[in-house]
Amino acid sequence: MYTVGLDVDTRAYFTAATLIIAVPTGIKIFSWLATCYGGSLHLTAPMLFALGFVVLFTIGGLSGVVLANASLDIAFHDTIFIVSYSILFINTMATVFSINNEDNLKSDIKYKLKKNNSEIEYIKMFWVGLMDGDGSIQVNHWRKSSLQYRLVIKLSNITSNYKMLVKIAKFIGGNVRITGKNKDVIWVINDKEDIKNILNIFDIYPLLTSKKICQLKFLKECLLRESIDWYLSNRNNKYNDQMFIINSDMFGLEKNNLVLPNYFYSWFSGFIEAEGCFSIRKSNNHSFSIGQNDDIYLMNVIRKYINTTNIIRNPYRNFYSIEIYKKETLKFIINHIKNYPLLGEKAESFNKWEQKL
Repeated sequence: MYTVGLDVDTRAYFTAATLIIAVPTGIKIFSWLATCYGGSLHLTAPMLFALGFVVLFTIGGLSGVVLANASLDIAFHDTIFIVSYSILFINTMATVFSINNEDNLKSDIKYKLKKNNSEIEYIKMFWVGLMDGDGSIQVNHWRKSSLQYRLVIKLSNITSNYKMLVKIAKFIGGNVRITGKNKDVIWVINDKEDIKNILNIFDIYPLLTSKKICQLKFLKECLLRESIDWYLSNRNNKYNDQMFIINSDMFGLEKNNLVLPNYFYSWFSGFIEAEGCFSIRKSNNHSFSIGQNDDIYLMNVIRKYINTTNIIRNPYRNFYSIEIYKKETLKFIINHIKNYPLLGEKAESFNKWEQKL
């Protein structure tokens, strides 16, 4: 521009205007850098492109400050300095970086959405296993005038359990509160409409323990009938089908054709969170055990899945359990938990236990 024959005063004006424009541009660059410095940086592809844009934009901008001087602009006119710095850095490279950043940002957003959806589904499957182990599906009445519905999980009031239940509440719904003189933490949901929505999860990922299956069936029937009289006359019969479920061979074990549901692996981690035990002994004879009331078929399925020949013990009444000492089987359990992580107190126990093996 300076080379077209402007008078001295006009040159002075454009020189001053160009230098003044450099001030807010510089502030903008320092603002970007301050944002990066004050934030928590993750050097993903979009972030790297953004940092590259700042570098190229700064170099191109500095060349613009040099060219703001009228005498230097005349000297550099039609030279490689103009082409390489002004055009290459600002108009070409910075623009390309911005376009690539936008494309990578879209890909990153898609990846994060996919990852988030995967996490939500894992939490749902894990929650079903946790419900099977430590949950309760309840129907009660209020003064024989109305029915009240409730899903609840009750655990020891430990920080890791609290955080796990908060995470479940975030993705599934419900509330978390501390009860029992600060000894227990519970996840609970008692709004009828919310419960109806949550029941859809059980349609996709069915419960696997006989008692919870009976509880769920009874709750659904009560929701369908909405009859206090029917509830009062049938509440003592809710477990009538339990023995039928236990003997139904739902996994095909009796036919030597074990078929695991596709959500079993995530479910199993939730069930371990509820019923598993990582034992550390001074003799270094460390073990893993898991048990359940009534459902010997479930213990047989777990035994088959972890590929062990250990017998299922029946230490008292209707409680069945498996305890594992064999190193190869313990390694299998470790790999399972690495792929399908625990989320609460048992995650802490597992980490200590693994270090001792």
